[in-house]
Amino acid sequence: MDALFVPLASAIGASVDQIKLISCLLIACPLGSLFIRIPASQPHLKHLFNLLVSVFFFIPVLNLSWGFIQLLGSVLGTYYIAANVKGANMPWIVFAFVMGHLTVNHVIRAFYNLGYETFEVTGPQMVLTMKLTTFAWNVWDGRTAPGNLDKWQLQKRVTKYPTLLEFLGYSFYFPGVLVGPYLDYVSYMSLIDESLFEGKRSRKRVAYRKMLTGLVFLGIFVALSPSFYYGIAITPWFMTQGFLYRMVYFQLSGFIERSKYYAIWTLTEGASILTGLGFTGYGPSGESTWEGAANVKVLEIEFPSNFKVLLDSWNINTNIWLRECIYKRVTPKGKKPGFRSSMLTFVTSAFWHGIATGYYLTFCFGGFITTAGRLCRANLRPLVLPPTGASTTIVKRIYDLTGTFVSILILNYVAAPFMLLTFTDSIEAWRRLHWYGFWMIGSTLAFFWLGGSGFMKALQKKEGKVAEKVVTPESHIMPPSLDDVAEELKELQHRMKE
Repeated sequence: MDALFVPLASAIGASVDQIKLISCLLIACPLGSLFIRIPASQPHLKHLFNLLVSVFFFIPVLNLSWGFIQLLGSVLGTYYIAANVKGANMPWIVFAFVMGHLTVNHVIRAFYNLGYETFEVTGPQMVLTMKLTTFAWNVWDGRTAPGNLDKWQLQKRVTKYPTLLEFLGYSFYFPGVLVGPYLDYVSYMSLIDESLFEGKRSRKRVAYRKMLTGLVFLGIFVALSPSFYYGIAITPWFMTQGFLYRMVYFQLSGFIERSKYYAIWTLTEGASILTGLGFTGYGPSGESTWEGAANVKVLEIEFPSNFKVLLDSWNINTNIWLRECIYKRVTPKGKKPGFRSSMLTFVTSAFWHGIATGYYLTFCFGGFITTAGRLCRANLRPLVLPPTGASTTIVKRIYDLTGTFVSILILNYVAAPFMLLTFTDSIEAWRRLHWYGFWMIGSTLAFFWLGGSGFMKALQKKEGKVAEKVVTPESHIMPPSLDDVAEELKELQHRMKE
């Protein structure tokens, strides 16, 4: 089928793989309307529909026959393990099986130096890894006494083991099979029997609005990405420009790079909603809301009040998976999650993304950013908050605007290695930006650690302000903050003395 895509790819300057991927996402939207018309009384047809559409995507369209066979192998292996291993280690065996398979393919991708313009099996495999490990934990929760489970675990527990067709339909749910969103098995079966959205209106209107939004972002990316991209920072042209121009150009490049993700995730969200996935309740005016299939909140990312809000709004479903299947699960029963849980979750997140050194530059610097954000929230924010019940002050508005501005600058700085992938290119890009992210975060940490925190606390006490308790950010993609590292080292030192 390449003959259908090559002319279009040549016309707009995109890779053939990118055109194929977008075509699949666009086709998924009308197929979603067709899927929902299959009667709930014939669930086997819905499962078969999911499987056949996914086969169509992978084999004739994407030419990933071997990739599909690998995914099928992970699915069948998980189905067997979860059914036959009855011990408490079952979910971890599934995790090692599918995560190990994913890591092997990440190594192969790195060995052949494949860029983002090449679509191969690791993208869908990352989504499938989340689904299969979640399923394993849901099955284990179904074998566990309800009194030992939290609210999410109770809602998602699997008490009746699926048939093979049901599991294949779940694993290859077509709107999310390529780039997400991932969903749990209980939600999938509720989608099949239509109890997930029964009687809910406005689905089509919301879905087509998402589809239109995705097309707008796609148009932005296609039109502007040849000129605005993170890699521009390592071209000779970039250094011929003044520093201020480079800074502004780099920030615009960041938005254009992200518009690619906004496009694909919003398109697949629209297709998911058309199948009935994503209902989250009703708004103030009584209209139904469909936010459950969202993987990104664009406005909160582009105009965040702080870096925590930004992290919570990016790759939402991955954050849920890391929290529910790693962060909580590695925490001993009866104890609160701490440094160990955070670090193990971060390591999982890192290996799940891949082995490129650029990923680890982004993640590791994220720990310093998280620490700086905590310090600002604990020491600065209480001083600018208006009294309870009073209107927002000018100082608070300036604080919020400054937080938004700084968050975007830091986001584009820390995200660049994630797209550039290699250590050499990432360091060179940072050098050409005069290391501004390190200066911003480093000076913030130095200020608070060299007496600023004490001064601010004294000022809070003088003015009768009480600092809010700073909680760990919901995002589990980044490593734990340096505060958590310091606390863990102190505890380790204390245990060694004993």
